[in-house]
Amino acid sequence: MGGLEQSLILYLHGFRSGPASHKAQQLHARMQEKGLGEHFACPQLPVSPSEAVAFCEEIVAASDRPVTLIGSSLGAYYATYLAERHNLRAVLVNPAVVAHLSLLEYVGPQTNLYSGESFEFTHGHIDELRALEVPKISTPQRFWLLVETGDELLDYRQAVTKYAGARKAVLEGGDHSFTRWSDYLDDIIHYAGL
Repeated sequence: MGGLEQSLILYLHGFRSGPASHKAQQLHARMQEKGLGEHFACPQLPVSPSEAVAFCEEIVAASDRPVTLIGSSLGAYYATYLAERHNLRAVLVNPAVVAHLSLLEYVGPQTNLYSGESFEFTHGHIDELRALEVPKISTPQRFWLLVETGDELLDYRQAVTKYAGARKAVLEGGDHSFTRWSDYLDDIIHYAGL
């Protein structure tokens, strides 16, 4: 238990999501059960990808302990960029591998699935996503990929190819929500050094 003071899990939610997402809530609840609740952060990310990443970089810079990133979908795209730039470990759940392409069809008015807040997703946001793309990861050992083959929104094979050499769990079936999330909570907490 000597490493308790040293780790923070920063959970990055997906597009149109937020801190109330099921995965974020489940992980936080499990950490609270273990007396680790204060080692979890899941802020509401700005709609602008560049602002979202800058916001996360402020959290990382302000943390007096190592940060492990957990990213879901678009959050995993951000986590990849942040992990590469700041030498962090990251767990990627059904990641949006080419977010600037997969989110093109969402340009226009959108609603946050949890808060009900309306926002405009623009071509400028797509350009920001393109600017954050990591063409090739430098250190696969920093990443742990969790994908389900039944993801109806993203092709899991893109992630398997992109994160070749990373630790991975490729699970048959499921969907974009990653249905077996609860099976991995303890392993994720351990992975973060808690």
